Amino acid sequence: MLRKQNILFLVTFLSFLATHAQVTADSLKVTSDTLIVPKKDTVLRITNLNPYFTLHVDSMLSYQLAINRDEKKYYWYLKNSPIGLKVNKDNGLLTFKAEKSFFLSGKLKYDQEYSVKIGVQSLSDPADKVDTGFVLVFYNTEIILPKVKPTVSSALTVDEGEQVSFKVQCEAGNFPVDDILFSSNITIHEYKLVTHCDDEFTWTPPYDFVKETDSARVKILNLSFIGSTKFKVRDTANVRIIVKDALNYPLAKQEYEMLMGNIKNYILRLKYTFLQLDRKLKKTKTARTSFDLTSASTALTGTILSTTGGESGQNTGKILPSVGLALVPVKEATSPNKNIEQNQASLIRSSIKRLEYMIYDYSLVGEKDFTITAKTNKLKEELKQSQMQLIDVPVDITNDMTEQELNNYFNSPKVNKKYRLTGK
Repeated sequence: MLRKQNILFLVTFLSFLATHAQVTADSLKVTSDTLIVPKKDTVLRITNLNPYFTLHVDSMLSYQLAINRDEKKYYWYLKNSPIGLKVNKDNGLLTFKAEKSFFLSGKLKYDQEYSVKIGVQSLSDPADKVDTGFVLVFYNTEIILPKVKPTVSSALTVDEGEQVSFKVQCEAGNFPVDDILFSSNITIHEYKLVTHCDDEFTWTPPYDFVKETDSARVKILNLSFIGSTKFKVRDTANVRIIVKDALNYPLAKQEYEMLMGNIKNYILRLKYTFLQLDRKLKKTKTARTSFDLTSASTALTGTILSTTGGESGQNTGKILPSVGLALVPVKEATSPNKNIEQNQASLIRSSIKRLEYMIYDYSLVGEKDFTITAKTNKLKEELKQSQMQLIDVPVDITNDMTEQELNNYFNSPKVNKKYRLTGK
């Protein structure tokens, strides 16, 4: 009986020990768990940033950003942000109002991804910061068609050789104009092609663009600029260019300059001829003075010889009483009269003066003188008239004097006094 009691006591004691040990272990386990400290978050993060925002026109965005730190010790900033997007530097409130005026003015565009950089930085530690970003896209449910708008009116009037230049601008609708196609009713060359918005079209009509068979001496060129979006929505702008027949000024100026060169060269030849005639007049005057002393004997001898050839020689040795009359023809035969050469010199001088005056009077005025054709024709007429007047005067071609020497001689006071019009 005593043995059974001992066994029962032993079992009860062991059960108590087991129960006490389990409770103690559980208590120790719970105490251990409550003492575990969570690991500190040392990396600065924006905890609620949405990487992609889509906004409708006339809508508003108000988004509160948060970080895993005390926001009072940090400030917010934006980089590369579109117009209208703002962030509160103190509390990180992101706001935006997509006004329609931004899109009508072209400051913002539909269906275009705007990559925005956003960051937050500690006020006390510049190294404690984070930079990240998000994408902002605008859309519109209203259907707005794109427009192609040249910077000129629909009709232009130009002359041949006059440059045509204008820009082709675009007004974006729901989607921007991606490319522009160009076409014309007449094949043209050497023009600047327009392929995108704000490209400049440049073309100069050649001087042979208008043909003689064209009605009213004009030709009409129709240009078409077709803009299209990525969804093949198209808009066409037409420009009508009326090209009028015009003077080929570069060619006319080249002809004018060539004629002026010929006239100036002809004037130099005339001046050299004038110089030769003027010098010959001086030699003739000297020769006539010397012949006055010897012409009497020359004439007498000629008279005696002319009367000696009779059959019986009865008139030998006779001298005519009017022997002095024989002096004039003998003197003119020996030294010709100077009136002819002096008249030729005077005629040449007047022609030179007239041509020089015509050169001065019909010179070109301004960068582009539109009376160049009339002036060229008048100079041709004057040159031809001068050549016809001097057709019997031998004009020397060779010239061993410079232009300055000829001008100095021609304009010398002595020559001017000799050939002045009122001197006789």
